[in-house]
Amino acid sequence: MSHSAPTLPPGLPLPAAANRRRTRRADAWLPYLLSLPALLVCIGILVPFVTALWYSLQRYNLAMPFTRGFIGLEHYQEFLSDPAFWNTLRVSAVFTLATVGVELLLGLGIALLLWRRSRVNDAAAVVLLLPLMTAPALASLMWKLMTNPGFGVLAWAAAQVGAGDFRWASAPSSAMFTVVLVDVWVYTPFMVILLLAGLRSLPPQPFEAARLDGVPAHFVLLRITLPMLAPFLLTATLFRTLDSIQQFDIVYAMTQGGPGDALMVFQVQAYLEFFQYTNVGRSAALLVVLWAVTYALSRLFIRHWMRLRQGGRAHG
Repeated sequence: MSHSAPTLPPGLPLPAAANRRRTRRADAWLPYLLSLPALLVCIGILVPFVTALWYSLQRYNLAMPFTRGFIGLEHYQEFLSDPAFWNTLRVSAVFTLATVGVELLLGLGIALLLWRRSRVNDAAAVVLLLPLMTAPALASLMWKLMTNPGFGVLAWAAAQVGAGDFRWASAPSSAMFTVVLVDVWVYTPFMVILLLAGLRSLPPQPFEAARLDGVPAHFVLLRITLPMLAPFLLTATLFRTLDSIQQFDIVYAMTQGGPGDALMVFQVQAYLEFFQYTNVGRSAALLVVLWAVTYALSRLFIRHWMRLRQGGRAHG
């Protein structure tokens, strides 16, 4: 007896052809599935941004809802002649330059000290992470207690060296110094982490050649280490600059923008405009200006970073 092979009903595709078709369909949808998280994040960013931009073009005060209306660029025109706005811009710039500059120098110095791998250096690097793990608002409250003139340990230490009348964050002359000190304590470990990772990723050959030739240490630092570390320095500076110019929690927890308007940075001013003065339109306009400043700084840093990268490829 002869047995014939089973046959599929007419009109049905072969299993291999069906599998290939499903594979092609899955491959066609795969890029869209992989890009879906990025699309959701983009939507989550664009919706608040467009909303803030629209509110910034309106006269919108929650205390006077019947006066709401479209006014175009009137808020931005008012900023040009408003001393409070220029004070906010000045305070934000001073705070950003002070914090980023001090943190960059301290972070670079500490990273150079911890460059060589050892048990002591690795343990010190872990300990240095502790301030970064503290919430900035909580760190501000800790420093507020330590600088309290009645029982603060820092106030007591200042009194021991003859500076008992130093008023820390309660005086306009010393408020900026105090919040910069808190920011440096919290975020210097971030600089250390990035720069230490950059130092330990540098190729050892140039340093070995310099050591064999007896090149002085300061020459190695200025002519070899820092140029090779420049992309990491620029990246760390970019991240901290964008974060510092948008600072809110440390300043608000310490002084709420005071004394007076001594620490009225962008985020605090926008917060007060919305929640204290219920001026939604002006608050949104301040945030749009802050976005424009951060965008310009990002473009500037990225342009320099690309030049460094192209220069490194050319030398390579």
